[in-house]
Amino acid sequence: MPSIVDFIRALQMTFKTGEVVIGSKKTLKLVLHGKARLVVIANNAPPELKRDIEYYARLSNIPVFRFPGTNMELGALAGKPFGIAALAIVDPGQSNILELIEEGVEA
Repeated sequence: MPSIVDFIRALQMTFKTGEVVIGSKKTLKLVLHGKARLVVIANNAPPELKRDIEYYARLSNIPVFRFPGTNMELGALAGKPFGIAALAIVDPGQSNILELIEEGVEA
């Protein structure tokens, strides 16, 4: 079973080689249109945001990963100087992030 460290490495590779959309509003829009391949939500994202994204993602069969860190930690992983509550992966690029999610990442 993959660890959170494997997931973080894969996420960083996705930022470098894939297509990632940052921001809760944009993420929700992609989920509503079924265009996201994976959604990552920070642990401290607002509860209503988590609820909405998870609900619509379930309807579209889009996996949702609850990142165990804060929005600031997720932002730092993305190389941004601000917090990221949610992001959508549209194209994983050269990373194996979708396979890791299927296998079940352990926090």
